[in-house]
Amino acid sequence: MEAVASEHLRLNAVYWGLCCLELLSAPADTLDRCALRAWVLSCERDGSGGFGASPGHDAHVLPTLSALQVLALLGDPLLAEEAFGGRCAGWLQGLQRRDGSFAGSQAGGDAAEVDTRFTYAALAAATLLGRRHKLDCAAAAGFLGSCANFDGGYGATPGGESHSGQVFTCLAALCLAQGEALRALGQPGRLGAWLASRQLSCGGLNGRPEKAPDVCYSWWVLSSLAMLGRAHWLDGQLLARFILDAQDACKGGIADRRDDEADVYHTFFGVAALGLLGHPQVLEVDPVLALPLKTLQRLRLH
Repeated sequence: MEAVASEHLRLNAVYWGLCCLELLSAPADTLDRCALRAWVLSCERDGSGGFGASPGHDAHVLPTLSALQVLALLGDPLLAEEAFGGRCAGWLQGLQRRDGSFAGSQAGGDAAEVDTRFTYAALAAATLLGRRHKLDCAAAAGFLGSCANFDGGYGATPGGESHSGQVFTCLAALCLAQGEALRALGQPGRLGAWLASRQLSCGGLNGRPEKAPDVCYSWWVLSSLAMLGRAHWLDGQLLARFILDAQDACKGGIADRRDDEADVYHTFFGVAALGLLGHPQVLEVDPVLALPLKTLQRLRLH
């Protein structure tokens, strides 16, 4: 039952697990990489260039990005192949709407759900393919700007409540869409202050005011501040302690907070945040594409 209930996250979870192992410099044979590659490719929907969360699922932009991230981590030459890159970029093009936003899938037409997460995922996927120029980046940046709020934060759609996760997707997407777009944010200090205020006395971070701290926000908030050049506005030592206190002393995984059940999602984002904090046992990680710097250097993207 649990396996069926989590199918919609299966490809995302493969990325979280594999990237976490890479950040921890695990031996290459820790996982069967050939089998992993074959499974990922089996998730491509009808040769469309879009990937579903599991074999047989409809194509969606979020698992599509995860698929490309996994292929990048595997050093797979498929990312550079003309035929594969062309059809995947074409599928991504088909998701962009007239206002510059992206739908998650091609189902539903103009009524399809819109979320800034989808804009980030489309731009990041096109970047990994070396085909960002195939998308209307200026229109995407315009849509992202319309999601900014008076407090400096960003919502999932225009007028949506500011949330740390959406701030990450908007800032990272702006970095990809316009290169140095963060200089044009207007008042990055205000956004930086909003992000820094997410840190609580325990050292952990929350996603929005009056919420409990959660390890995953260690990434969403810290990476956003890193993009703004203000990561030092957080107490890094206190944050690292909060993350490590959430680790299961027996199993090794990381939970959302201390004494809860560990899972691969919080383990990855906790480890990735430790990478941004300069933990000596974690590789450096890029705050925009959420991949090890060595992976992006190999792809000549960093």
